[in-house]
This record gives sequence, C-alpha cells and structure tokens, in this order.
Amino acid sequence: MPKMKKHRGAAKRFRVTGTGKVIRKKAYNSHLFTGKSAKRKRSLEKEVEVSPADSSNVRKILGIGIHR
Repeated sequence: MPKMKKHRGAAKRFRVTGTGKVIRKKAYNSHLFTGKSAKRKRSLEKEVEVSPADSSNVRKILGIGIHR
C-alpha cells in the first residue's frame, strides 16, 4: 500500500508544536483594517491553539498521531 498523502491545504494552515498542540492563525486579518482598532489588529497577528473539538480532525488530515 502507498503512504497516505497529507491534506496540502491543511498543511499550509496548521502546524504542530513540539508538545503536540495544533496551532492556527486567526481569521479576519487580510483587509478592511481601517475599521479595526490597533489593539484588535495586534491580537489578530497572534497564533492560537485549535479547539480540542477540531484538533483530532486536523491531526487526521495532517496524518499526525494516527500510529499512536
């Protein structure tokens, strides 16, 4: 059997830390910045952990943690 390919779209959007957390970027950070406060724009730059409910699905399509 050939190896399973990881979902390339997901691979570009998520990363896994050394401790196994799945990290993502925040949404609403591409345009229409004039209506957003500086505080909100700074907060949108940060990365956040994927919610536990979605984490297992993201790991599955990335091909991580299947063998565990």
